[in-house]
Amino acid sequence: MAQSVVTQQPGRVTVGKWSTDLCDCCHDMPVCLIGTFCPMFLGCYAAHKYGEIPLLACVPGSMTALRTHVRLTYGIEGSLCNDALMVFCCGLCEICRVTREIRIRTGDHN
Repeated sequence: MAQSVVTQQPGRVTVGKWSTDLCDCCHDMPVCLIGTFCPMFLGCYAAHKYGEIPLLACVPGSMTALRTHVRLTYGIEGSLCNDALMVFCCGLCEICRVTREIRIRTGDHN
């Protein structure tokens, strides 16, 4: 099996923005209602829709990791520090936004 050799550092990734704002609840009302009254369930749903183990949401710090991975996968600007602060300070709204983003990017935003 041939191994590839990296000869240069990767270039700058094109960055974009989140599809919805943090408190854009009217964009997907069912997601916001579930996030408000049962955030653990919404975290499990988001992890599952993203292709991760649903119980990921039960692990401390996992929502920060999920947000970071979603952000990097979809080329959304930000930093790890910002991810951690957003989840810590605005956890319910942030898991709703991450779920909306996953649903929009996968075409599951009915």
